[in-house]
Amino acid sequence: MHPPVADARPIIRSHHGDDVEDRYEWLRAKEDADVIAHLEAENAYTDARTAHLEPLRERIFEEIKGRTLETDLSVPSRRGAWWYYARTVEGQQYSINCRAPIADEADWTPPLLSPDAPVPGEQILLDGNVEAEGHEFFSVGSLDISTDGTRMLYGVDVAGDERYTLRIRDLATGADFDDVIEGTFSGAVFSPDGRHVVYTTVDDAWRPDTVWLHEVGTAAESDRKIFTEPDERYWVGAGFTRSDRYLVIGVGSSITSEEYLVDAADLTAEPRSVWPRREGVEYSLTHAVIGGEDVLYILHNEGALDFELVRVAASDPTGDRHVVLAHEPGRRLLDVSAYRDWAIVEYRREGLARVGVLDYATDAVTELSFDEELYAAGASGSAEWAPPVIRLGYASFVTPGTVYDYEVATGALLLRRRQPVLGGYDPADYGQERVWAVAEDGTRVPVSVVWKRSFGAPGESPRPLHLYGYGSYEHSIEPGFSVARLSMLDRGVVFAIAHVRGGGEMGRQWYEDGKLLAKRNTFTDFVAVGRHLVAEGYTTPDRLVAEGGSAGGLLMGAVANLAPDLFAGIVAGVPFVDALTTILDPSLPLTVIEWDEWGDPLHNADVYAYMKSYTPYENVAADVTYPKILAVTSLNDTRVFYVEPAKWVARLREVEADALLKCEMVAGHGGVSGRYNSWRERAFELAWLLDVLGLADA
Repeated sequence: MHPPVADARPIIRSHHGDDVEDRYEWLRAKEDADVIAHLEAENAYTDARTAHLEPLRERIFEEIKGRTLETDLSVPSRRGAWWYYARTVEGQQYSINCRAPIADEADWTPPLLSPDAPVPGEQILLDGNVEAEGHEFFSVGSLDISTDGTRMLYGVDVAGDERYTLRIRDLATGADFDDVIEGTFSGAVFSPDGRHVVYTTVDDAWRPDTVWLHEVGTAAESDRKIFTEPDERYWVGAGFTRSDRYLVIGVGSSITSEEYLVDAADLTAEPRSVWPRREGVEYSLTHAVIGGEDVLYILHNEGALDFELVRVAASDPTGDRHVVLAHEPGRRLLDVSAYRDWAIVEYRREGLARVGVLDYATDAVTELSFDEELYAAGASGSAEWAPPVIRLGYASFVTPGTVYDYEVATGALLLRRRQPVLGGYDPADYGQERVWAVAEDGTRVPVSVVWKRSFGAPGESPRPLHLYGYGSYEHSIEPGFSVARLSMLDRGVVFAIAHVRGGGEMGRQWYEDGKLLAKRNTFTDFVAVGRHLVAEGYTTPDRLVAEGGSAGGLLMGAVANLAPDLFAGIVAGVPFVDALTTILDPSLPLTVIEWDEWGDPLHNADVYAYMKSYTPYENVAADVTYPKILAVTSLNDTRVFYVEPAKWVARLREVEADALLKCEMVAGHGGVSGRYNSWRERAFELAWLLDVLGLADA
């Protein structure tokens, strides 16, 4: 079998006196028949090269399916006079959003629903399976219910390009209003009175830039523009405070933010800035009422690297600041969410997410404690203003997804549900731990490890190992549970996460040390982790595979160039591997916004040279043997265009690397839609990894 060979159609890219020949930029022309033909040829080649894995893919798919309770119900959440929940039904791709009336307003215990028994008074709100009929792709980007429970809005994308068509449904009749708003961004919401919808739209560079007010029952052409942000470095979002007192319009870049308030009683009023934006200062707010006074709790990083929490008067937010939680290095404050009687504070400390309850009277925070060494915990929020409980999500590498209600008055942690894992799953059969690698500059890098105990503890003898990484945008990779991962663990594969710099696991400085002109730390940290796992006897290079997606795909491409001998195979999902070309072009989606993360190579020669030194596409070498590479992308991805992995694979082919490209022709950045489709996609990737590890017959 011979791989497709992309035509070389050279163009010259010239910046800062540097001329670069790019032979494959022509693949960017998405509407060109030659481009589509090339992508289809790549898919055909990948299908042929992986045809022998079909039995293994089917086994893994059946394992995922067999461990999943396919007909199931989520834990109901309370809003107004209803309990809201979602159903899944065996054989159906999409969830079904439902609600049932609350029988006792004083009872906050969610009803125990059985998927096999009818729910009294159940109303189906949105059946994704019905809405998706006739479409290869289906995704919901907005879903909100009016406060009085009579109307629902929903935004749907059927292409994967994250442009949502917004509609409004009368829940009494089940009929949609005539209102249809095309091209919206995700996150549309009702006003508290239910008469209006607030939504955002994007500019030509896919930047959400404008907030609109739509009156239900009127034509979209008459919608009122509430706010627009002309600066291309900033994105815009909007939503109402839980108290329903204000509409908050948030404007932000990676390093700077500003928030505006509009009184919910007069949405036509001019938005007023809370704190005028200052370069490098980020803040976010939540509204509370204390002693009859409207106050704002504001998280900010002005002179506080890991953020500080203050309280100000809503009527004079630039006035006196009461420090609630002073800056504490190593405790990265992440979010504050106010309710009537207390607030929830979420933060990171020692590499783990924490949840605490803030007492308005004393400013004291009661931290919720959990027993496991590694875990992920967070508040899932409630639409109610005065609930007696906090809904929590919890999981670890070995503990399936768990829903708790934390009773604030008593401190009781009430188990509501734990994700069932069928087939006799026992958490005691698996182990998890955190170890530390040392980067080339001496920095200690945390590594999370999970394994099946019956194969022995990691380090006793070299084992196949699957190493995952991300390392950008201060995003933390949490120690969460995965049903699909069991198919690897049960075949003796150790799974590890390298929490490299550029992520947020160890606080804001950890992020700062892995961005802009320090970006190479992300890549060298990952290599250091891989070498540490080899040196400590966890694995060997011929039994080590790596994976990352999006910005983590950039990481994969970079480490393939930096340490090709360290890995047997690499999966790069929707990979940002042609980063320099993208970040040089301000007309492309999100490029200008991304300059705060990567630097501005268009106007800064030093940034240009630095990015050129690590961008995977620019640094494919002819004198090395690359690991096997599987690049997965989607034609309609608006975040990382398909052209980046397509060009990268074409360049790898020039140096005779064993590289495969799999392009979903109707999908977006998150891949295919529908749970069965997603399971098959994951089975494809895991089967390929197992084949590289020599475990295709396991």
